[in-house]
Amino acid sequence: MQRSKIPLLILTALSLAPAMAPAQDSVAAADLRIHDPVMIREGDTFYLFGTGRGIAVWSSKDRVAWKKEPPVLEAIPAWTANVAPNFKGHYWAPDVALHEGTYYLYYSVSAGGKITSAIGVATNKTLNPKSPDYRWVDHGLVVQSIPYRDLWNAIDPQLIVGDDGTPWLAFGSFWAGLRLAKLAPDRLKLAEPQEWRSLAKRERSVLIDDAEPEPASIEAPFIFRKNGWYYLFVSWDHCCRGANSDYKVVVGRSKDLRGPYVDRNEDRLDKGGGTLVIAGNNRWPGIGHNSVYTFDGKDVFVTHAYDAKDSGRSKLKILGLTWDDAGWPVVDTSPLSN
Repeated sequence: MQRSKIPLLILTALSLAPAMAPAQDSVAAADLRIHDPVMIREGDTFYLFGTGRGIAVWSSKDRVAWKKEPPVLEAIPAWTANVAPNFKGHYWAPDVALHEGTYYLYYSVSAGGKITSAIGVATNKTLNPKSPDYRWVDHGLVVQSIPYRDLWNAIDPQLIVGDDGTPWLAFGSFWAGLRLAKLAPDRLKLAEPQEWRSLAKRERSVLIDDAEPEPASIEAPFIFRKNGWYYLFVSWDHCCRGANSDYKVVVGRSKDLRGPYVDRNEDRLDKGGGTLVIAGNNRWPGIGHNSVYTFDGKDVFVTHAYDAKDSGRSKLKILGLTWDDAGWPVVDTSPLSN
């Protein structure tokens, strides 16, 4: 979630909007205000995580009615002061996954509008706040980006595991695009020796100052495995502008997790390619930062969209996902027609 393309005052207001909004102890999915949603199921309960103070958490039995849960991080980890000294605990774009009985939650810390960012990770034995085993343990920094050293931004993480069981972290926003880095077996740090790949990017002139994120508007990688393919979903253009947002999602695929990923026309995503999956309409002008899951044998496309009929607020969308005869994803957009 890159928020540097609007004036600072507006940026701040939008960034804090989910946290400053009136408390929603129980809310229907259609009205749930969230950015950058990811989902997981433990037992008979779905858990939804998103951008917010302490990392926003919701739970549901049916993915229709959602209950607000305590945030993941009640206190700001001390290590974040070395990354972004003015960071106030508004975490961006988490990702959550289960491995051998432990839940791993990756999250973004950023100064906003800069490459001054890092991805951290916390773990828990359960996602149920009522369980005696419930306790988030923060393990600190996984990867950090530094202005004028790096031309990639360490936000928007996603954990993805290869066929051989090797864990990788996909991440990135704007600048020179999206990256894939191998993780150590414990999933808490980068593997040594380090191994990196470029996943996707958009055109950017070498004449542009390294401090400037534009015009390469791409972020939020999410890789989903289906029928022997790895599908890389990425968001193009701009979030966080309310009804003026023009977010959209494109996709490419590869037989190899490490890429290269190509679109329907065989254009590589790391050279600017991408096949459109979903874009906005008059009611929902911007839609993006998606995740994809299989629940009860059906694939679902989880994302946020900006509601032009409700002051451009960002709301949860859980849409059906099918695949055409050539194996490309098709999102059911009928819920966006009203």
